[in-house]
Amino acid sequence: MTTPTVPAGALEGLRVLDLGGEIANYCGRLFAQLGADVILVEPPGGSSYRRAHPVTAAGSSLRFAYDNVDKRSIGVDLATNAGRDVLTRLAGSADLLLDDRTQHDLGAGGFAHGSLGTMFPSLTTTVITPFGLTGPYAHFAATDATCMAFGGMLWLGGYADGPPVQPAGNQSFRAGSLFGAVASMAALLAGADGEGELIDVSVQECVSLGLENAIQFYDLEGHVRRRHGGAQKQAGFGVFPCADGFVFLIAAGIGGNRFWPNFVEWMAAESVADAHVLDEERWGDRGFVESTEGKDLFWSVFTPYSSERTKEELLQAAIRWNVPLSPVMTMSEVHRSEQLRAREFFAPMAVDSTEADAPGAPYRLDETPWLHRRPAPSLGQHTDDILAELGLSAAAIDALRRDGGIA
Repeated sequence: MTTPTVPAGALEGLRVLDLGGEIANYCGRLFAQLGADVILVEPPGGSSYRRAHPVTAAGSSLRFAYDNVDKRSIGVDLATNAGRDVLTRLAGSADLLLDDRTQHDLGAGGFAHGSLGTMFPSLTTTVITPFGLTGPYAHFAATDATCMAFGGMLWLGGYADGPPVQPAGNQSFRAGSLFGAVASMAALLAGADGEGELIDVSVQECVSLGLENAIQFYDLEGHVRRRHGGAQKQAGFGVFPCADGFVFLIAAGIGGNRFWPNFVEWMAAESVADAHVLDEERWGDRGFVESTEGKDLFWSVFTPYSSERTKEELLQAAIRWNVPLSPVMTMSEVHRSEQLRAREFFAPMAVDSTEADAPGAPYRLDETPWLHRRPAPSLGQHTDDILAELGLSAAAIDALRRDGGIA
């Protein structure tokens, strides 16, 4: 029986040094699962991200396990001459270095970000930090919630009558990693002639970019956009209850007005009480649909109907009537999603001695696919292999370990 051939990843042959933690490790994952050789460079004692919650019964961080699959690990102590020599060798062999300043003090070790391009001319360095490398906040540490707040996104999240609500999943750090990956690939392609560059990614700026037109609303109209959470933004635009949860409906509003006649016909065909009032001309007036009267009237017509039907029943009816509607899926419903299962979105990920389904990649490359090859490494699991690839003998590696430069 022959062993199936594993196709080469799109980035096979690329070497990436990931010196980051919870901010930049996801960026490294994106490269690793497209075939790049991503080496997780950890400080003595291991990355602090290894202790991030939630953790398994055995104490393994699920977030760390997810962000560091398919990487190799080497432990390096930059406070020692031996450790600095190892990083010099590693950097000389790499195409890209990722850092978020949460694990190593590169500057104190003699590897200031601004000088890496001189020391290693072909190395592209991507630094993903809360506020970037310049400006009055450049050296401040921050949590994901801090970046959300400083970027303005926290103001828009939550319910109208409550405080701001942080979205789950460290979304600001994820945005930093995503933009860092895109910028890194652009630089690597531009540097095909052998020259690298320094890429400075500000997580705050990544968050502010996601505000879309909120700034323009204020600049042009003096209007401060506010959070509306589950309430209707305007009549027919918002979250509504149903028999087994909630649905999100866009029967009217920006981009939705062309669906209003379809919605009115749907309600009439279902003999919904007072459906005839939805056919009045005032529903075309912006002032009315944004008013409390308009929103309350729409609620009184639609919710008695929606509350007696399931998400799936409302979805199928909306498809038939060509009205934008989506179930508000719970986590278990997302995991069971027929669409995601058909595209094999979830992939098994080993954590400790068990396997769990984890989100895969939201894209498909036919010839050079995304692949999950191995679980997140233990601290220093590949130290000897990596150093041997750099030309060090077993005796030299043992000497480095005795000197405390590696783990």
